Amino acid sequence: MCGRVTLRTPMNILVTQFVLESIPQWPPRFNICPSQQVPIIRTRDASHRRECVMLRWGLIPSWAKDENVAIRAINARAETAADKPTFRSAIRRRRCLVPVDGFFEWQKIGKHKQPFFLHRSNHEVFALAGMWETWRDPRPTGTDHTLETFSILTTNANAFMRPIHDRMPVILDSKDYDTWLDPELHDVSILSPLLAPCNEDLLVMYPVSTYVNSPTHDSEVCVRPLEVLN
Repeated sequence: MCGRVTLRTPMNILVTQFVLESIPQWPPRFNICPSQQVPIIRTRDASHRRECVMLRWGLIPSWAKDENVAIRAINARAETAADKPTFRSAIRRRRCLVPVDGFFEWQKIGKHKQPFFLHRSNHEVFALAGMWETWRDPRPTGTDHTLETFSILTTNANAFMRPIHDRMPVILDSKDYDTWLDPELHDVSILSPLLAPCNEDLLVMYPVSTYVNSPTHDSEVCVRPLEVLN
């Protein structure tokens, strides 16, 4: 599962790294949670021009009767997403990059869950594999209530990650960004090789305080190593 991420990288670096023309204003975030607005990167036409837009985390398929499905759809299993009604259209036609510079995972130790922060050793931003959808509220409210939402794909944990959790987000290699974003590529069999666990030496991790557990906390304390806090 991937339920909390960070994005503290300066805007100018994101523009350069992901070849963007512009990017929404975005303050440093230390604890991004589901249901919040998050910057994602997508292409929408044959020009393959990338755009960065704010979408809500928690995918709502176009056919859903209400928004509640988003609570269960913050992640999608890479192995089965193409077969699930909630995700099968999005993974074929509406894929995106989710730029982050770290994410949290919790290791269960008895009755206690210890949070860990995972990031690249050089602290650079990287991209998680995502999918997005447009949902229009079918209820006759008199207003056009439309939401754009997304989900993050997960895969089996690699050997580095496995001691704390059996799943991890799909981290895409930069050479695969164009393939993943190609709106004309609908063949899931071509995409499947991109959804493997990342190399075991890509990430480093350390324990952090349970301060991060609260969605209301969004400060540097969330990513501060536990030994510094004690």
